[in-house]
Amino acid sequence: MLTKTEQDNIIDLVRQKPRTVQEIAISIQKNWRTADRYVERIAQETGLLATRIFREGSRGALKIVYWNALDRAKGSAYQERLLQKILQGRKKEDFSPFDIYQFVQPDKREAYIETTEFSTKTPIKYDKVLAQANKQVLFFSGNLSWVELGPNMQKTLLLLAKQKTSIKVLTKVDVTSQKNTEKMLQINQQCGWNAVEIRHCEHPLRAIIIDDTRAVIKEVLNPQNYRNTELKNKTFVFYKITDTEWVNWLQKVFWHLWGTSIDAQTRIKSLNSLNT
Repeated sequence: MLTKTEQDNIIDLVRQKPRTVQEIAISIQKNWRTADRYVERIAQETGLLATRIFREGSRGALKIVYWNALDRAKGSAYQERLLQKILQGRKKEDFSPFDIYQFVQPDKREAYIETTEFSTKTPIKYDKVLAQANKQVLFFSGNLSWVELGPNMQKTLLLLAKQKTSIKVLTKVDVTSQKNTEKMLQINQQCGWNAVEIRHCEHPLRAIIIDDTRAVIKEVLNPQNYRNTELKNKTFVFYKITDTEWVNWLQKVFWHLWGTSIDAQTRIKSLNSLNT
């Protein structure tokens, strides 16, 4: 079992420079398989580490573990500006995903404009997008309202959990979202492990990140925020991104917020005390 001391030692070791799994195994005095399992767990639970395999498939394959935290010093100037806007934002109107989309390579992005959020015509179907996950799903949510989208969403999330897919959510946990938060956490009881983790965080993003491969970001354009002649109807824009660089950057933004956010269970206990 991975202890706090072992986790800290591994993190400190990799922070200094990239390491092989074998180096980590020797440092913590464990075998290669145990060290590899520990690294995968730390990567999944904190996002601070990531791995890459060189010469994969050959007898000389080498697995490297590297530091994956958001490094402002190495980020581009516009990525730093985008990060600041996200950190300072609280409502979805405070940030436009198009500011990310514009920098993504044209062959690795798609966008769809709809006048209804769950149109039967749009290629973006949340349950189908989620079903593509193998290891992890990261949610940037407002108040978990999408939990009430119907049986397909609930069934898909439960199926992912039973398949040992980790589901982590950043969302506002208050009296308006408590019911949906508790409903989503119930998945853990149904699947027998802590597949779903939720932390309280107010932010402007509405997005899903699937493994390390893709991200879907939603933007809501409301007529009340524009002049009468600028936007007649409520409009939804869905941005699909498969550019590895930007998917990885969004992951790092998620983990940056995750590390400073409050566990949902703590919030729920305090919310329950309001009624006592």
